[in-house]
Amino acid sequence: MAVRIADVMNESGVRFGTSGARGLVTAMTDRVCYAYSRAFLSMLLDRGEIAKPSKVAVAGDRRPSTPRIMNAVARAALDLGFEVINAGLVPSPAVALYGLNFGMPAVMVTGSHIPDDRNGIKFNKPTGEILKADEAEMLAQSVEIPDQFDLEGALLPGPRLDMNVTEAAVAARYVQRWVQAFKAFNLNGKKIIVYGHSAVGRELLVEVFESLGAEVMRAHWSERFIPVDTEAIRDEDVKIARDLAKQHAPFAIVSTDGDSDRPLISDEKGDWLRGDVLGVLTAQWLKADAVVAPVSCNTVVERVSKFKSVMRTKIGSPYVIAGMQEAVRQGFQRVVGYEANGGFLMATDVQFADGTVLSALPTRDPIIAQLAVLSACVERNCSVSKLVASLPPRFTASDRLESFPSVSSQAHLAALVTGGSTMIDELLGDLIGKVIEIDTTDGVRIMGDTGEIIHLRGSGNAPELRCYAEAATSERARMLTVQALACCASWRD
Repeated sequence: MAVRIADVMNESGVRFGTSGARGLVTAMTDRVCYAYSRAFLSMLLDRGEIAKPSKVAVAGDRRPSTPRIMNAVARAALDLGFEVINAGLVPSPAVALYGLNFGMPAVMVTGSHIPDDRNGIKFNKPTGEILKADEAEMLAQSVEIPDQFDLEGALLPGPRLDMNVTEAAVAARYVQRWVQAFKAFNLNGKKIIVYGHSAVGRELLVEVFESLGAEVMRAHWSERFIPVDTEAIRDEDVKIARDLAKQHAPFAIVSTDGDSDRPLISDEKGDWLRGDVLGVLTAQWLKADAVVAPVSCNTVVERVSKFKSVMRTKIGSPYVIAGMQEAVRQGFQRVVGYEANGGFLMATDVQFADGTVLSALPTRDPIIAQLAVLSACVERNCSVSKLVASLPPRFTASDRLESFPSVSSQAHLAALVTGGSTMIDELLGDLIGKVIEIDTTDGVRIMGDTGEIIHLRGSGNAPELRCYAEAATSERARMLTVQALACCASWRD
């Protein structure tokens, strides 16, 4: 039976967000996941970007629903005549790198940082992540769904992935990438704590840092999935880091989100660095000439005056990637991008002083940011907190209202845009003073005459209303976030 993917999306509620297709686990039946995966591969076949016989790499995170969905993805690939490489449970950038290296599609089953009652599928072409135009083309696909599902959409007995037999080279190549590139930047004698929680890449973080000479300590490993969001850091994670720092006096603490494509790194006091600050430090260390970042990121990237070009985009890695591609077309030689969540992307190769080349990886990655910051500290013989203090004093904070339907948030934000500064004043009062600029690139970003910023938008991945704030101190930025969301809470009524 042939089905239109647009119909599958509308019927199931599984739809594209800022990065891949996501939905409730109950909605992501085997049949739905099979349909999306078959549409992705059929699109690549139609374009001539892949041909049979070919291989498809499939990986996933540690959510309980992930192995089932990986199996549905694999069945779609097998039914189209492809060979499936079972990458197992590895980071999103690891399987993406493997696909790029061998010119094959790579599919990652992950819901990233969101709770495990949800999951998702992230699709990578042989050349990198799918972009928004690719998503539209996938939705326009009609695909054949074989008669191998029960009435609830579960796969009937048939070929299945053996999760005990995986391709070890996927993880190994990812680790080797970092160990080879950073061999001249050793971390000998540096105590690094890996806060592992349920991050799929936690063991690989240990392997990378130990290989570079660090003294590594594991902390808070969990077999239960924990939704660590590197952009809206939980109070529990703040406390964990500060307690670890107080007890063990590390050089830094490192971690990632669930699928290990977004970084966390703390200073020696256990204070987590904001992702957009981390992005600026990384871009500086790589000596980038063009930087692409979403509008939600800290304006310190412009204030440091280190880059020839800074381009702002909508929120989401597909937009950042499109921006990086444009920067490359414009002739820039070292093009990078980052997001407020800390995920760092490289559109071009970078050659270090010793001649080592770190190849481009145009997908979110956490390790480049962590190693760049630590290497910069080693070079300057300073602490992480001192490195951060070298930037202009500009701070951001973010938080969210959960269980806030996207339809509701979009309607209220649209009304806010229509009402302009008058309606914004009614909502926020004099929280950031008189409105002097409204940016609607993604949601509503408001600058007041105090120089402070409040940015409101509906999440592209979950039913949440997100708020980003920027101010001259971290305390003020956090306070603005709390107060702005309190103002928006009435929208639920």
